[in-house]
Amino acid sequence: MTYTLRKATFADRHAIKQLIVESARSLSREHYSGEQIEATIATVFGVDTNLIIDGTYFVAESDGQLIGCGGWSKRKTLFGGDQMKSGGIDALLDPATEAARIRAFYVHPRWARQGIGSKLIAACEAAARAAGFSRIELLATLPGEPLYTANGYEKAGATEIETPNESLPAVRMIKSL
Repeated sequence: MTYTLRKATFADRHAIKQLIVESARSLSREHYSGEQIEATIATVFGVDTNLIIDGTYFVAESDGQLIGCGGWSKRKTLFGGDQMKSGGIDALLDPATEAARIRAFYVHPRWARQGIGSKLIAACEAAARAAGFSRIELLATLPGEPLYTANGYEKAGATEIETPNESLPAVRMIKSL
């Protein structure tokens, strides 16, 4: 198993979108209904262009295929792709007082549970630390929670990801860097 991590580019957007759909449909089945999964793919899960613009989104690639993606953010948005944004400015966080965000982690089902998510988390945490953040937080879906727990994140509370017709149980998690 060989792969490389690199920063995502605008040219990756289509492949990232496909990866998100494949990952969500396959790896979420044990935790969510088909209706919940499809509702979140349509309205929540997706590419956040700001992560690419900011240079804070990474992809894992093997033989020219994207097999994983994940990023960190210095912006207020905690989760969700471009389709969730109303066109307003996504304000920057203050590293002295606010926590950076872990965002948009997806691994291709054939590559799941092989350490790719952990490598992406390590790259994101190192970059957030270098940007002056001492804390980091995220909103984990239920299939992602074990990955974050294994990487030292602690539960800060249960919540829901709301869509127009469905809601998904999720967990807010935090970590000191």
